[in-house]
Amino acid sequence: MDAFYASVEQRDDPNLRGKPVIVAWRGNRSVVCAASYEARAFGVRSAMPALWAERLCPDAKFIAPDFTRYRAVSKGVHEIFKRHTDLIEPLSLDEAYLDVTENKTKMASATLVARTIRGQIRQELDLPASAGVAPNKFLAKLASDWRKPDGLFVIQPEEIDAFLLPLAVGRLPGVGKVTGEKLAKLGVQTVGDLRKLDLPSLAQQFGRYGRRLHELSRGTDDGEVVPDRPTKSISVEDTFEHDVPLAETEPMIRRLAEKLWTASRQESRIARTVVLKLKTSEFKVLTRSYTPDSSPSSCEKLTTIALKLREGVDLSPQQRYRLVGVGLSNFREPGDATRQPPLFE
Repeated sequence: MDAFYASVEQRDDPNLRGKPVIVAWRGNRSVVCAASYEARAFGVRSAMPALWAERLCPDAKFIAPDFTRYRAVSKGVHEIFKRHTDLIEPLSLDEAYLDVTENKTKMASATLVARTIRGQIRQELDLPASAGVAPNKFLAKLASDWRKPDGLFVIQPEEIDAFLLPLAVGRLPGVGKVTGEKLAKLGVQTVGDLRKLDLPSLAQQFGRYGRRLHELSRGTDDGEVVPDRPTKSISVEDTFEHDVPLAETEPMIRRLAEKLWTASRQESRIARTVVLKLKTSEFKVLTRSYTPDSSPSSCEKLTTIALKLREGVDLSPQQRYRLVGVGLSNFREPGDATRQPPLFE
């Protein structure tokens, strides 16, 4: 989906159409959840501090996010997907992989399926969507970004090298600033440069990720589209308006624990481990976790564990914190949730 949250807001309020829209709470610590393409023209991007976005685009309309509404729209998009295939792997509310090798509508090509899905989303939900069609997930993801917004891009098998080799190596998943700098020292700027390095050299420089780089440089990705992928963890976090001492984090922890408990009720599996996350004013991240003999059975018990984990933070009382988060992990099937796991697992 293209600028999903912002597009939903523009759809539902005609006065916002064609204008720069920023979906974000106002505040010194808020970040941009989404920006319309009109706002992006001013340099506004998701995850950017809201204050910075406002400086870049002072005439933008700020809209507080409404995730309940976005989830409802996302469900409608997925209902359209399901007409064509059951092999759907959601990545987020606005993005998913689909395997349409054997599609329900018996269409002759993945390109035709993608074109049809985009048309149905436009007609029924009045929203733009972009699609990438390719032989594997890695290439399809690249293709989906290629003609945004409201675009369709297809990479045929015989076109992989022509598309891939000229790309900047930073377009590959997992190549961030550090890896990019390390590759630059090896003379690697493009995917074509990367392909010239043999597997032993990449493994020596990057360990196990070296094999992945070797595969990506050749357009290889054996990952299957996995529907209903089991949840590994869920978490919620928030940033304080001003940095606070540890003793003042309790109200926020209680609110987050309640929000997390509500979210966890949507899961069929049960989490065993509670995680507390804190970020200091110096941006150092601390985590504490605890796995009780049985899963937290109520919001109150979850909150009690989260607050108890706070006692395990042994920094100076003068230390200030800018963010706190509460999470659940180590999900199990209900019948396994009360059994103590083996010591070595």
